[in-house]
Amino acid sequence: MPAVDKLLLEEALQDSPQTRSLLSVFEEDAGTLTDYTNQLLQAMQRVFGAQNEMCLATQQLSKQLLAYEKQNFALGKGDEEVISTLHYFSEVVDKLNVLHTELAKQLADAMVLPIVQFREKDLTEVSTLKELFGLASSEHDLSMAKYSRLPKKKENEKVKTEVVKEVAAARRKQHLASLQYYSALNALQYRKRMAMMEPMIGFAHGQINFFKKGAEMFSKSMDSFLSSVADMVQSIEVELEAEAEKTRISQQELLSVDDSVYTPDFDVAAPQVNRNLIQKAGYLNLRNKTGLVTTTWERLYFFTQGGNLMCQPRGAVAGGLIQDLDNCSVMAVDCEDRRYCFQITTPSGKPGIILQAESRKENEEWICAINNISRQIYLTDNPEAVAIKLNQKALQAVTPFTSFGKKQESSCLSQNLKNSETENDKIVPKATVSIPEAEELIAPGTPIQFDIVLPATEFLDQNRGSRRINPFGETEDESFPEAEDSLLQQMFIVRFLGSMAVKTDSTTEVIYEAMRQVLAARAIHNIFRMTESHLMVTSQTLRLIDPQTQVSRANFELTSVTQFAAHQENKRLVGFVIRIPESTGEESLSTYIFESNSEGEKICYAINLGKEIIEVQKDPEALAQLMLSIPLTNDGKYVLLNDQSDDNDGNPSENRSAESEA
Repeated sequence: MPAVDKLLLEEALQDSPQTRSLLSVFEEDAGTLTDYTNQLLQAMQRVFGAQNEMCLATQQLSKQLLAYEKQNFALGKGDEEVISTLHYFSEVVDKLNVLHTELAKQLADAMVLPIVQFREKDLTEVSTLKELFGLASSEHDLSMAKYSRLPKKKENEKVKTEVVKEVAAARRKQHLASLQYYSALNALQYRKRMAMMEPMIGFAHGQINFFKKGAEMFSKSMDSFLSSVADMVQSIEVELEAEAEKTRISQQELLSVDDSVYTPDFDVAAPQVNRNLIQKAGYLNLRNKTGLVTTTWERLYFFTQGGNLMCQPRGAVAGGLIQDLDNCSVMAVDCEDRRYCFQITTPSGKPGIILQAESRKENEEWICAINNISRQIYLTDNPEAVAIKLNQKALQAVTPFTSFGKKQESSCLSQNLKNSETENDKIVPKATVSIPEAEELIAPGTPIQFDIVLPATEFLDQNRGSRRINPFGETEDESFPEAEDSLLQQMFIVRFLGSMAVKTDSTTEVIYEAMRQVLAARAIHNIFRMTESHLMVTSQTLRLIDPQTQVSRANFELTSVTQFAAHQENKRLVGFVIRIPESTGEESLSTYIFESNSEGEKICYAINLGKEIIEVQKDPEALAQLMLSIPLTNDGKYVLLNDQSDDNDGNPSENRSAESEA
């Protein structure tokens, strides 16, 4: 016998699009079987009707033959022989009528009844289970949608508990309905073969009995054939019983699992997160904009394939491309009143899609998986090992000094060894020197500061009354009279991402490495809060100003800026290195990373122009030539950047072009 395809009961709970696609094949097969069964039943009912009509016809024929003698014929010559002959034929027809009646009864019981029972019992059961499965799936989708809209407020814990119980009950109900539906579809593959054979066996037996009693028209070979067919049907019944027993045991095992399988986010306190994933699949909620301020959420099945994020709706044969993940960035975001949301940003810095995970574990694993894929480590020979190594480095970047005490000692020893090797290899030409390693730029275990200063309101409270000494070097705008007399005043809207100490300022690679470690640390620890400020670039200083209170949060002398660069791919990222004198007489280096509404190259251009102004201020002629090289507006102001930049909302910023008085 050919193998019978089955729906795996173990995949009923996951309810993936692949399982749904296979289920649609079984449903299509059941629909085809239903149509064919109806047509077959019509044909068999026609045969039974014809046989029944034959019984009525022979009965009427017999009566009509007997009625001949009752006719009053005007010419009755020879009627006695005709009447006796017709009486004999009437007896023959009566005997034949008995055989046709027995055949009709046999066709009704052995041919029509089994196919009617198969249609009314088995096919109707599958149809009913299909409707129950659809209702359970819809109820589960509604409960999941209600669960996804849960607020994060603590006073709604009671509502959250009720919704979680509702989701678990709906998921269990769907699981039970799917198990019953899958089992019925699997059993239908056996029953349909029996349903096709049993009616024909009854038909054949009826005809054989009819012809045996009427005449010897069938040989014993037909009996043996029918016997073999009956044996085959009996063997199928044995297989069906064995399969039914296995199905019953499998259902009991699958339904005896822990309730945590049905409960979403059951380990919210301490989820076991795998941060080394290079592929991920599961259901997510996708945010779609339906208007200027209105949005909708759609629950879809997402999976990664190579460097792409794919989406496959229910009923679709294959998935479609949603986002190219190469060189993208991903970060957890606080989206409306929903939990576990994260956003994927394109390499150009344009915000991409926003997705919502089902639990905290799923949220963190999706962020880690997309972060790993964006680095294209899936193209390496051993991507799992590369992912483990990169995540260990990212964790070290945000680990306090105390946990890296011994590593610092070992790194110092290794650095001394490198210095001794460098002294022995001083004859190597400079052209052969490669890009420094990350350890040569930033020491392992260097802590990252995600907030540059205290909130501005605290400084306002401290400034009330007597004048204070600000340990952060912050002050109000009145304490910087040189800003009004500065030849350069350029304002940019920026968001502070992080700062960290570095080893060198001899190359811009130190800024790129700091950007990578800051973004990786934010992604790993789900830090999405950023401090927005106005960055003013003058010919003397770099000032960070609070946009609401106009209080200066930080002030850096332009001469202390030793390196500055914008990201090579994400043009909105910019960073600069500050050299700060220490009380011990030495100097420390720190890198500050920002995200700007405009291109980072414009900020770098303004800083470079400010440093040029500092250099030429000693020479009036050189300063005049520099000022002449900058175009003037109609009102007599210097325009440092010819194009006006737009912010995220498409509105031009008032202070985007660097202007100064002539």
